[in-house]
Amino acid sequence: MTIVDSMQNQVPFLTCDGFTNAGGVAHGFSTRLGGVSEGIYDSLNLGLYRGDEPERVEKNFRRFTAAIGADFEGLVLSNQVHGCAVRTITAADRGQGLRRPIWEADGLITDIPGVCLTIFTADCLPILLYDPVRRVVSAVHAGWRGTAMGIAGEAVKAMVERYGSCPGDILAAIGPGISLCCFETDEDVPNAMTEALGASALHHIEVRDSGKFHVDLKGMNALWLKKAGLSPDHIAVSDACTMCQHDRFWSHRYTRGQRGSQAAMIQLL
Repeated sequence: MTIVDSMQNQVPFLTCDGFTNAGGVAHGFSTRLGGVSEGIYDSLNLGLYRGDEPERVEKNFRRFTAAIGADFEGLVLSNQVHGCAVRTITAADRGQGLRRPIWEADGLITDIPGVCLTIFTADCLPILLYDPVRRVVSAVHAGWRGTAMGIAGEAVKAMVERYGSCPGDILAAIGPGISLCCFETDEDVPNAMTEALGASALHHIEVRDSGKFHVDLKGMNALWLKKAGLSPDHIAVSDACTMCQHDRFWSHRYTRGQRGSQAAMIQLL
């Protein structure tokens, strides 16, 4: 499986060809292009509380959901806190829309058609999961703290325990995020990864001449997914780095926080 570029109604986005080939699901990873916002939010800002005009943000949401074939009225969001909680979304949650959620979760799962699970990123990783057999989907926000806590594996575990998914059936797409090339850290980040994943984490950590560490969050999350039972052939990883390609994606590091947000969405049809 691979992550591929797509375009609809002049809105560019990324999709996973494995999801598309399996059918029965709408999904997409946004870029910062194709919207109506202006100034530092130019143009497709999907961040609700970044300081952009709410009317423009809503128009951006309507543009993006229409482009990927999802239902604007089915949007469900979460208050992301860089943790590892995975919330089950029921039919009662559908229609929450763009209101600020009252619950905290960095992972969402559901088996309800028409519910559009949505998470936000701007260097952290967006991860979408799809079980086309049991018809279950998940959207995950994985920063370095969530990665160290194994949020991707927790989402798989929730799909198995709450809906009866078989890990071997689950497809995963790790979307655009800060990559090994640009994710420079002090020792706290690699220490957290090795504490959680042991020696296997070392394959995704480099020490540079500066004495700083470079950490491959995409590789770490793929490792968690494989540990959870997913087939390596069922894991697609985007090679797009949000900081390298800051003209195409929102990057918190590059803009020093003066920015909009990407969204990743998935919805059963």
